[in-house]
Amino acid sequence: MRTHHDGRHEHGQNFLVDRTVITDVVDLVARTTGPILEIGCGSGALTLPLQALGRPLTGVEVDPARVRELRRRVAPTTTLVEADFLHHRLPREPHVLVGNLPFHLTTAVLRRVVHAGHWTDAVLLVQWEVARRRAGVGGATMMTAQWWPWYSFALVRRVPAAAFRPRPGVDGGLLAVTRRRAPLVDPRDRRRYQAVVHRVFTGRGRGVPAILRATYPRARTDAWARRHHVTDRTLPRDLTAEQWAELFALTPPVR
Repeated sequence: MRTHHDGRHEHGQNFLVDRTVITDVVDLVARTTGPILEIGCGSGALTLPLQALGRPLTGVEVDPARVRELRRRVAPTTTLVEADFLHHRLPREPHVLVGNLPFHLTTAVLRRVVHAGHWTDAVLLVQWEVARRRAGVGGATMMTAQWWPWYSFALVRRVPAAAFRPRPGVDGGLLAVTRRRAPLVDPRDRRRYQAVVHRVFTGRGRGVPAILRATYPRARTDAWARRHHVTDRTLPRDLTAEQWAELFALTPPVR
């Protein structure tokens, strides 16, 4: 017999069943303002508690069977949409994103999120290691560095695999993403900034100063390195958002 927590394999569904984690997610959303859009409602573990916030709520769920089941349980004020979030047209007014993301689609969903406009905050449950790296714990990924000037990423907590049904092979992590009100880099320079980050991450050299010397005027980059205590042992993953922004502000690379 199928229960609310029997995920379909093709959708990579691991339903959240831990009440403490659910409460933590809802509490984080409660600190934000504006309409809420939930990514992947599943069995409604987050949808139903989110309704208690009294804000407009839209749930996007790809599984038609889940949508039919959940429509019988949600309040009339909650809108359910049968769609793939990766292709769903998002609101063009400020809103908050929340979701327990399918682990195998984490990277694809995160890319969609950071490229989307208008949302102000995102509360996302992803794989533990992805959450750590996106938040810059133990070293940031190139993707994080490329989006840091416009978003802040915070690791909230670890979520054990036992909090899901069926149980995944890895733990989850609760990640909070906030759109910066004052970007560290002008959004019009996004492509050029991201190209610089890519160049540094993929450049040759044992440390950031050595990588930079291949394309930047040495005097400027050495002064930047001294100000930020960047040594020959510092790797691109070790730089902070502010360090990346100031590096970008230096004289453009020599082509």
